[in-house]
Amino acid sequence: MHGLFAACRRSCLWVDLEDVKKKEYVNIGVSGKVVGFSAPSATGVWTGIDVDFGRAVASAIFNDPNKARFTPVAFKEAFTALQSGEIDILSRNTTWTFQRDTKLGLEFVGTIFYDGQGFLVPKKLGVKSAKELDGASFCTQAGTTTELNLTDYFASHKMSYKPVVYESADEATVIYDTGRCDVYTTDTSGLAARRTTLTKPDDHMILPEVISKEPLGPAVRQGDQQWSDIVRWTLFALINAEEMGITSKNVDQMMTSDNPGVRRFLCVDSDFGQHLGLTRDWAYRIVKHVGNYGELYDRNVGPKTVLGLDRGVNALWSDGGLMYAPPIR
Repeated sequence: MHGLFAACRRSCLWVDLEDVKKKEYVNIGVSGKVVGFSAPSATGVWTGIDVDFGRAVASAIFNDPNKARFTPVAFKEAFTALQSGEIDILSRNTTWTFQRDTKLGLEFVGTIFYDGQGFLVPKKLGVKSAKELDGASFCTQAGTTTELNLTDYFASHKMSYKPVVYESADEATVIYDTGRCDVYTTDTSGLAARRTTLTKPDDHMILPEVISKEPLGPAVRQGDQQWSDIVRWTLFALINAEEMGITSKNVDQMMTSDNPGVRRFLCVDSDFGQHLGLTRDWAYRIVKHVGNYGELYDRNVGPKTVLGLDRGVNALWSDGGLMYAPPIR
């Protein structure tokens, strides 16, 4: 994996925006199996917050969210797919870590969902806390931050556990569902999503402990600053739009707002789009087609969805959460 990037670093010149314009679509690498983040419906329509982010980028570039195409990539292949140019953006509920950001030739552009690792257990196990899991067996996915966090947590609490490690989250979930391990562990959003796929979802519960920081966000290849700026400021535009109360339903009305910040965001009197190589209505296009960050959240993972997740730390900073975007000015 590293060798591939090293070779490309010497010989490849990434010109992502021009390549994307030339092929007339943006290729988004997604998990493809995590409800609420990226999964196809029964009719083949992709849904999820990671999917909607890809549509937001396509809207900014093409004024057409349907020019985002989605490629399912397994975890162990995801970084190589981005490095090799198979995909243009990795939007696959992936944790932003030091080594991924500095060693793999990738650039995380921000956090779209603040998550943390938790534990899913059968109610019949009769435990109410992770601290009661001494000696339990844990199903998890190989090579993930989840596996490393598990080791740290049990070492720091001087408890023992039996790892039951599988190559994919699908395998780990099936094994847990058949009772061949006591606990399934991954990010809490993933636990909520995976619980919906179990034979009897109501027979399982997520324990209250969250044992790690898992900032999930989109990533691009290093080496093309314009492309990373486009993807980064698409994320910031979604967050800023929510903060300013600009939604997919009122964005046209907001074009006549007297609020200087709103007018700057929508480039009514200015043209920030030129600095990204895009048209001046780039931010308008994003909100018009996919909405603001709050709309994405509510539509895909919020309290009224099958995942039923409250905003929590994913609320705007002004509401006590961590969602914060630099201003457009």
